[in-house]
Amino acid sequence: MPSLSPSRLIRPTPEAIPTPDRRTLLGGAFSLAGSGLLGGCATAAPPAPLRPDFRAPPPLAPIRARPDRITGITVCLRPFRAAGPRLEAETVGDKLVVHNYGHGGSGWSLSWGYAMEAVRMALAGGARDIAVLGAGALGLTAATVAQRAGARVTIYARERPQETRSARATGVWSPDSRIALSGSVDAGFAARWEAFTRTSFRMHQQFLGLADAPVEWTERYILSDMRPSGPSPDPMGFAHYGGRIRDLTPETVTLSPADHPFPTAYARRAALPMFNITAYAKMLVDDFLLGGGRFETVEFHSPSELARLPQAVIVNCPGYGARALWKDESLVPVRGQIAWLVPQPEVTYGVHYRGVGTISRRDGLVVQNSGADESYGHNDANEAPDRAEADAAVATIARLFPTAT
Repeated sequence: MPSLSPSRLIRPTPEAIPTPDRRTLLGGAFSLAGSGLLGGCATAAPPAPLRPDFRAPPPLAPIRARPDRITGITVCLRPFRAAGPRLEAETVGDKLVVHNYGHGGSGWSLSWGYAMEAVRMALAGGARDIAVLGAGALGLTAATVAQRAGARVTIYARERPQETRSARATGVWSPDSRIALSGSVDAGFAARWEAFTRTSFRMHQQFLGLADAPVEWTERYILSDMRPSGPSPDPMGFAHYGGRIRDLTPETVTLSPADHPFPTAYARRAALPMFNITAYAKMLVDDFLLGGGRFETVEFHSPSELARLPQAVIVNCPGYGARALWKDESLVPVRGQIAWLVPQPEVTYGVHYRGVGTISRRDGLVVQNSGADESYGHNDANEAPDRAEADAAVATIARLFPTAT
C-alpha cells in the first residue's frame, strides 16, 4: 500500500508598529551599498525601537443571539465507547470486516488517522475492491483513503452524508472529546491516539485556503464571571490527552479586561481549527465520485446480510448505528443538540460561556449547551429537538451582547 501521509482578529494600528522600508528589511550592508557609503566608518542608523506597551482590543462583530433567529435545531448522538474507538478486524462468513467506529465527540477530528489504519488493515491481504459501511465522517474518509490507495470503493449506507449524524456535529477540532474513559483503555491507547491525531491534523491542514473553506482556523474566547479555579469537574473520568499534542496549536492566552470586549471578569483566547462540515463533506463526496466511487442506498439489520455484498473486504464505519447492527452494547450515546442561528459571515470567532458554546460556520452560527462537564447527555438516546433547551442556550449567549440587534 503506498504511503498516505497525511486568521487573526487583533489588528495593529499603523503607528503602533513602524513599517520598515526595503533597506531596513534587507540589512545594513545592502542599505550602505544602496547609498554609496561602503567605505570609512559609516554605519547604518539603528532602527526605531518597538513600543513596549502595544495593545489593541480586537474589533469583534457582535453575535445576534435571539430566539427569532433560530433557523433549526438538530440533535446528534455521539458514539462513545469507554475503551475507545473499535479498530479491529474480524471474519464474518466469507468477509473480512474491519471495524472503525465509536469515536465519541472526536469523529471529524480523528477521521484521517483512524481511516488510514483501517484501510491499511483492509488492503493488507491484497484486496482491491472495497465496501465501506456508513457515509458519515469515518465512512467518507475511509472511502477516500482506500480510493487514493488504488482500490475500487463502494459506500453502502442508509443515508447520504448530509443526512447522517456526522452532519449534525459542531465542527470543532476536539480530538479527545469523549474519546474514552481513562480507566478503561489499554496501555498503548494513548500513544496510538496521539499518532492518529497528528496524522489527522496534518491532513486537515492541507484543506486550508480552499474554496468554501472546508477547514479554517478560528479564535475562541472562554469567558467566566469568576476566576477559574482549575480543571472542570469530571465525574466519569474521561480520558484527556491534550498535553501530548500541545505543540500543534497556539497556547491559550489569558486576557486582561482591556484586551477583550466582553462583559465578563475573566477571559482566555485560544486558536483552533474548525470544520465547515457542509462544505467539507461535499468536497469529500465530490472527490470520491470523481475518482469513480459509488454510493448504494441500503440498510443492514444484521451482520449476516453482508453476505450479499460482492466485495470480500468491508470497512465498517456505521457510527452509533453499530449498536443495533452489531449488537455492541459497549457503544453508548451522548446526546448533543445544536440551535442554528442565521449565518453571520462577519463573526469570525466563537465563545464559550456558562456551559454554552458557539462557533460561527459558513452555514450558520452554532449554539450548543455542553453542560457543566462531559457527562452532559451521556446515555441519552433522545434525538427529538428540545426548543426550551435551544432558547435557554441562545439566551445565555445573548447576555454577552446586550446591545446587539
